[in-house]
Amino acid sequence: MSPNAAQSSAQPSENFVFILLISCVATIGGFLFGFDSGVINGTVEGLKVAFNADSIGTGFNVASILLGSAIGAVKAGVLADRYGRRSMLMVAAVLFVVSAWGAGVSTSSLEFILYRGLGGLAVGAASVMAPAYISEVAPARYRGSLATIQQVAIISGLTAAFLSNYLLAKISGSALHPLWFGYETWRWMFWVAVAPAVVFLFALFLIPESPRYLVAKQKNDQALKVLQKLYGTAMGQQKLSEISASLAADHHQPRLSDLIDSTTRKIRPLVWVGVGLASFQQLVGINVVFYYGAVLWQSVGFSENDSLFINVVSGSLSIAACIAALLLVDKVGRKPLLWIGSVGMAITLTLCTIAFSTASLDAKGSLSLSESMGTLALVSANLYVIFFNFSWGPIMWVMLGEMFPNQIRGSGLAVAGFSQWTCNFGITMTFPILLASVGLSGAYGFYAFCAALSIVFVVKYVHETKGVELENMKG
Repeated sequence: MSPNAAQSSAQPSENFVFILLISCVATIGGFLFGFDSGVINGTVEGLKVAFNADSIGTGFNVASILLGSAIGAVKAGVLADRYGRRSMLMVAAVLFVVSAWGAGVSTSSLEFILYRGLGGLAVGAASVMAPAYISEVAPARYRGSLATIQQVAIISGLTAAFLSNYLLAKISGSALHPLWFGYETWRWMFWVAVAPAVVFLFALFLIPESPRYLVAKQKNDQALKVLQKLYGTAMGQQKLSEISASLAADHHQPRLSDLIDSTTRKIRPLVWVGVGLASFQQLVGINVVFYYGAVLWQSVGFSENDSLFINVVSGSLSIAACIAALLLVDKVGRKPLLWIGSVGMAITLTLCTIAFSTASLDAKGSLSLSESMGTLALVSANLYVIFFNFSWGPIMWVMLGEMFPNQIRGSGLAVAGFSQWTCNFGITMTFPILLASVGLSGAYGFYAFCAALSIVFVVKYVHETKGVELENMKG
């Protein structure tokens, strides 16, 4: 019997509900990733007042989580090869709890940065481990759809943070005002995240370890039990043989040096593609909208409440775009969605640049747009968010989770994840400085240029991975 025939006959015993449930548990980390990333959006003014921060200090308060994220991504990718995917997600869950509580009780910038840095370690670990875990338990034919749930969870977390910020500020009147027990509203915005973080930690005890990790650690009996629970008796045995064969072609214990080609002694081209995917996802400026959305819209004339509500609308549109990607990624493929997104982002960011270039200063020294240009900026920015979340938002994580061969998946994800979070930090840290120097039009012009470059990158360097089994990925 051919492998395809065997796969076809084994499919009826595949435990789709179980695969879906454990994938959803892994993506709670994505929800917390999104919530922790987005909650800062409504707290920027509170941090400025509480810590008496200037534009550079504010940028570092906002971006501090990203330094931790860069470290968390690279360390989690490497440590996951040693201790397991699920184990690293558990560590991340504990750090999410500590960070959410600590950020809210902070009394200085240094204390706040330390707690947000711990949250960053959790975000970085979750960002690379969840897609890796999902790709290693899901069948190839709907692996992309399940991995896309990670981005839906991230955007859901962002939207939940935006909505929570909006409602809390509406109750108290402002992020700066006291809410319950005399604590400022911005502190409660951080404390809301404690509940889902605790849920995530306990839910992780209910899912199995990645079978590919277990085989790499030569725990074949445990791996077989997991594989048979996922795919059924016959298919589970076949999968075990395929995974063992793919790892036997190399040494069993993965290491960071595997990223260097043993023949050429150069970094494998596939690693550079992963770094490019991870970097471009941030260089198009998406997190400026997520982290500074409220400040951005207030800077062009919207009230605090209206600005926070615009964030909720943007988050809702993002979820819809991610769901559309989820439905198409395993039918259309990864590469077409990427270049469609790149073209759409380049156009919409250019329109934003044009709109912001017409801004003038009002009597209070704040930026002001005409009604027509304000509408153009608002519509273009939301279309840009839709294009991003239809393409680069979910597809980058899908591809990073599946494009590397078994032997270098953890290490490849570590390097790509480090690149993603480093670029994220750079873009986030520099936005207040760009805003004060070249203005919104200059900042968005740079993001539009990067979006245009990403079109060339996708067309020339990205290869399709739709329907390819992980054991058949080439390095």
